[in-house]
Amino acid sequence: MSEGIQQSITVIKGVGKETAENLNTLGIETIEDLLFTFPARHEDVRLKDLAETPHNEKVTVEARVESEPTVFYTGRKNRLQVQILAGRYLVKAVFFNQAYLKNKLHVGDIVTITGKWDKGRQSISATKIDFGPKTEQLDFEPVYALRGKVTKKRFATFIQTALETYKDEIVDSLPNTLREKYRLLPIVDALYAVHFPTSAAHAMQARRRFAYEELLHFQLRMQALRQLRLEQEAGTAIAYDLAKVKAFIASLPYELTNAQKRVVNEIFRDIKSMRRMNRLLQGDVGSGKTVVAALALYAAVTAGYQGALMAPTEILAEQHGASLAEWLAPFGVRLALLSGSTKTKARREILAHLASGDIDIIIGTHALIQPDVQFTNLGLVITDEQHRFGVAQRRVLRDKGENPDVLFMTATPIPRTLAITAFGEMDVSSIDEMPAGRKVIETHWLRPEQLPSIFERLERELQAGRQAYAICPLIEESDKLDVQNAVELYEQLTTVYDGKFTVGLMHGRLHADDKERVMRDFSEGRIHVLVSTTVVEVGVNVPNATFMMITDAERFGLAQLHQLRGRVGRGEHQSYCVLLADPKTDEGKERMTAMTETNNGFVLAEKDLELRGPGDFFGRKQSGLPEFKMADLIQDYRILDVARQDAVALLHEPNFWHDPMYEGLQHMLKTSGVADGERFD
Repeated sequence: MSEGIQQSITVIKGVGKETAENLNTLGIETIEDLLFTFPARHEDVRLKDLAETPHNEKVTVEARVESEPTVFYTGRKNRLQVQILAGRYLVKAVFFNQAYLKNKLHVGDIVTITGKWDKGRQSISATKIDFGPKTEQLDFEPVYALRGKVTKKRFATFIQTALETYKDEIVDSLPNTLREKYRLLPIVDALYAVHFPTSAAHAMQARRRFAYEELLHFQLRMQALRQLRLEQEAGTAIAYDLAKVKAFIASLPYELTNAQKRVVNEIFRDIKSMRRMNRLLQGDVGSGKTVVAALALYAAVTAGYQGALMAPTEILAEQHGASLAEWLAPFGVRLALLSGSTKTKARREILAHLASGDIDIIIGTHALIQPDVQFTNLGLVITDEQHRFGVAQRRVLRDKGENPDVLFMTATPIPRTLAITAFGEMDVSSIDEMPAGRKVIETHWLRPEQLPSIFERLERELQAGRQAYAICPLIEESDKLDVQNAVELYEQLTTVYDGKFTVGLMHGRLHADDKERVMRDFSEGRIHVLVSTTVVEVGVNVPNATFMMITDAERFGLAQLHQLRGRVGRGEHQSYCVLLADPKTDEGKERMTAMTETNNGFVLAEKDLELRGPGDFFGRKQSGLPEFKMADLIQDYRILDVARQDAVALLHEPNFWHDPMYEGLQHMLKTSGVADGERFD
């Protein structure tokens, strides 16, 4: 952008010190800030005929006041009512907490009122009133998030003045080629369309242009960072023994799914190349990520490299260790397990063998990132449930080798739009197919009053020799939330099954050693029913557990419910999940219905994103997602994909950094601090 619109907003006529301070609180300090403060929405303020207006729809009418207004008081609140004639219809206009209008409304006055039309009561709940006939030229009025003393009318005047004065100094960052390709408005036309639209279609044209521009800018920054990383962090070409890898695959008791074969090829292309792999492997619970990890580790071993697999809990590390030993030990692969509970003498021996190269693959917890853990030739690092580790922790393990390839794994399916956005610097592989023959978990949504029948169903599973989970959202009673809690449910089940079955209790406040003990007792069958909070969400594998009850299920997100459900259905027997819920909102009911209709984690992830939005999907503080002014990651997922492809193509154009046509995009990248225009030549 030019220096002209970088000036303070105080250069605009009518913007004095006090007004400037009010605008500053909105993040508006320069003319550019003002021009690019977009409306939160556009309201349709066209005059409508009440006869053609559906019940509960927003409506704007021009009407004549037919009665003196009446005010009703309830405590500090008030309601003003007045009869108006809108066209052929005599109806009530109702204003809440606006008693001052009593002295302004007179019989015979012409007013323009906007509000919600109640067809049954023949009334309009007014949200806006203008005295006199409709004079505004705009039929689609922009609504800004204004505060302080800056009115909508003054704000619009400031924008109009700025546009008229500085329109020739606004640089369009989109080159003509892209604007023509997608039929996008030029920048000045788009600014007029967003702030002063002549129709809904006109406003939509502006929205489409700015959404694409925002997403293209974001993807250009992400792809530039990615390209820099590839150049700065050259990897090691792992020349694996293909014959040995094929022999390992042939030894498996089942055939890999097509999805597993696809991601294995993607991973193997990475480890064979000279660039360092930085890939996220996502797959539903039970989709077969561990065997893919085993294949990648074995490939590295056949080339003379060591591998490391880090898991967030000891139990999960032990499970991985048992699986890898079963598959790889017959091929002469030397494995070891290292965790916080490894005895001092055994730990010393493991570290010595690891440093000398006598251990090919090490599996462990955070213990792997301790300073005294040294490798001879670390070639591949795999982090399971990568979101459970901090960025610094993951980097410590990676830095124990000379730019080893890195693979992250997660059992939380991520919608495509968020994968492109949140993990733009990474390659993403998805195992979106379940192994043949895996039984679908039967999921039922029941009301709290049906709890006794659920206990009966649970007891039948226990009598058949199976085990079960009972999940609660809270540990102890809360005055704020009327929800079932783990302690109460534990006591209830202990009473119900007294002398018949053993009930265990696990939650986040237990010491780590106690958690491990409880889980081990459950894994080895000494506990029949495990009452727990969500600490069992990840990394617990008890094939004999076939029943899960989730109380107050409406208080969980879809992704979390699906992760919890994935703790059952891991063995040969049919498994069941019961959602005990009484949701009061439509969203809560939709979540329960979605859980009963599909076991596909990717489908549920998309639904979760649709219901909750991107910030809440990851958690607002941890999401790492950018704040867009116009783009919407859910609504604009196709634009996001196109913008990513365009960003990649632009950065690979030989003359991108020198062609004046791309001046706006070059400026954006340089000022964002991710490129200097030289590294990509």
